[in-house]
Amino acid sequence: MNIDTRIKFRHLLCFLEVAQQRSFAKAAHAVSVSQPAISKTLKELEDILEVRLFDRAKTGVVLTQSGQDFMRYAGPCVQALRDGVSSVRSGSVQGQVVRVGVLSTVESQVMPEVIQRLHARYAALTISVTTGMSAYLLNQLKVGELDVVVGRMTDSPEIQGLNFEHLYSESMTLVVRPGHPVLQDEKIDRQRLADYPLILPLSGTTIRQYAESFFVQCGIPLTQQRLETLSPALSRRYVLQSDAIWIAPLDAVQIDIQAKALMELSLGIQEPGGSIGLCRNSTVPLPLAGQWFCETLREVATELVAHRAAIHNH
Repeated sequence: MNIDTRIKFRHLLCFLEVAQQRSFAKAAHAVSVSQPAISKTLKELEDILEVRLFDRAKTGVVLTQSGQDFMRYAGPCVQALRDGVSSVRSGSVQGQVVRVGVLSTVESQVMPEVIQRLHARYAALTISVTTGMSAYLLNQLKVGELDVVVGRMTDSPEIQGLNFEHLYSESMTLVVRPGHPVLQDEKIDRQRLADYPLILPLSGTTIRQYAESFFVQCGIPLTQQRLETLSPALSRRYVLQSDAIWIAPLDAVQIDIQAKALMELSLGIQEPGGSIGLCRNSTVPLPLAGQWFCETLREVATELVAHRAAIHNH
């Protein structure tokens, strides 16, 4: 079946911008055109395809099933054309670029090691890292703005149509600053933990579900005084200068625990924090730099799993 020549590049750009922004007004602002122009261009595309691509919702606009199906191909198509133009204009393909999305709660331990090894092996390599919430990163992957996403397996609808490859599992733990009052007791009084501010992942996120499960198992009520964030930097700064208790993925605090910059509260319960892995858009071949990244990430993750097993066995 031949491609309908009525579909222009502007149609695809308009469609992808609305899909990313989830708003006609924001999409129009992003591409510096009027909102009526965006609406007209999108209507032309829907007429050509003979399907409805978006539905209106309370939070803006959402993709229909037909829109989700079309986005799986439109995003990579536009990105491939951009890459081709860039390659021709530069006259060189020596410099490789990989665009990676990483959840902020899984970036601190594995990613620096991966990047260090990649730069040691490849002289001309740019690693562009975007952090954010899972839904945002997966949406960027779908529309071709990212090559791969490293994060936690989620039940978010954005993961539909994408491939997830498990790398390792992570645990949740409680940490406080050195000298925290709860450390003065030989045995931690779990009920007393509710007397202090709590640092939790954002409500509605997958990792928040694991955090709440941890507290249920420990029989600790959730205090009303809490900070909710996915920022490890903010969480770390706040816990160090206060009596707050931070429930965190072990990956985010492991280095601080080893250096005794943060103290782990051992309650005799280990709560899994989910499956960490690679998420890819299978409708488009991974660029060479993306293949290098995935191979190195698998290598580092395998070593991490082996190291944890060795510690556990001892």
